[in-house]
Amino acid sequence: MTSENTLTNKRIRLRIPKDYHQEPVISRLVSDYGLTINITAAILGANAVGDGWFDLELQGTDAQIQSALTYLHELELEVWDDTKATDW
Repeated sequence: MTSENTLTNKRIRLRIPKDYHQEPVISRLVSDYGLTINITAAILGANAVGDGWFDLELQGTDAQIQSALTYLHELELEVWDDTKATDW
């Protein structure tokens, strides 16, 4: 197995503004970028009035993860790299 195909994990915290609540942002990370997503925590009100917050563990190759992060930044979503976080 080459290093290009080695799976890695990255933990991020993602803010989904209310304008994006009907958009399949997390689904696209799976379908378009081939990532495996584990939602480790989430806050999203049923009435969809405020922003949603997701703590995600992304699994994929480095290239897949970087492409997915570029997609999230192009949507102008707030993303925090929590890979080294130990408090959640």
